[in-house]
Amino acid sequence: MSLFNSCIYSGFVTHRRFKPKRHFFSYKTFSLLIDLNEIENLGKKINFFSYNKFNILSFYDVDHGPRDGSSLINWVKNILYEAKINTRSGNIKLLCYPRFFGYVFNPLSIFYCYDDNLQLKAILYEVKNTFNEQHTYVFPASSSSNLILHKCDKKFYVSPFMEMKTFYNFRLLKPEKILNVFIKQRDTEGTLLTACQVGKKIEMSSKNLFFQFLKHPLMSFKVILAIHFEAFRLWIKGVKHVKRKIKVKNNLSIEN
Repeated sequence: MSLFNSCIYSGFVTHRRFKPKRHFFSYKTFSLLIDLNEIENLGKKINFFSYNKFNILSFYDVDHGPRDGSSLINWVKNILYEAKINTRSGNIKLLCYPRFFGYVFNPLSIFYCYDDNLQLKAILYEVKNTFNEQHTYVFPASSSSNLILHKCDKKFYVSPFMEMKTFYNFRLLKPEKILNVFIKQRDTEGTLLTACQVGKKIEMSSKNLFFQFLKHPLMSFKVILAIHFEAFRLWIKGVKHVKRKIKVKNNLSIEN
């Protein structure tokens, strides 16, 4: 039996673009699903991993939420209160990449918010772009099904090769033995892009986490390099460049 509610998901990420030019890439990765109530204990008990302190792998509050280093739990609870979603004192888990040697870029992080009965009540999709901007989409979640479906308008500039007037469909399974997050981006004429992250659950331990690091020693750097390399490939293919018209720091939207 695991000592922690937190765990590791080892798998891969794929992106498939359908128009105006077809494009595909995939890479292996691993993510942490961190129970924010035990993050300080993880920093003390897991070798090679620290909380708000430099290490081979680490987690910093300043990388998420308000990005000012304040409590992520309080930030999420304030948002849920504003959205009229009652989780009482339930746990909050965050799916994200850790820092590697002090650096990380998380294109998408997901907060899973549970109530006192361990029922999933809300999901926050935290999206970042390479301009150090962030937007969080806040949704209620039904606890009656393992499958979670959400949809909304795109409200945040992510890629310089994708128009703003598009829509998102989120389809994911509750993170248990497997991780499955699927996002479809579409316009009025059909699907533009799909992105998927899948993974297999691994118990959180010093041994398991270090093994994932050995498999992916420069993962954070690979993620940001891959983003720019794939953007270069799209430019070579002649995909139209879309200018960023609005600059933001931290935005959020409460969705239905």
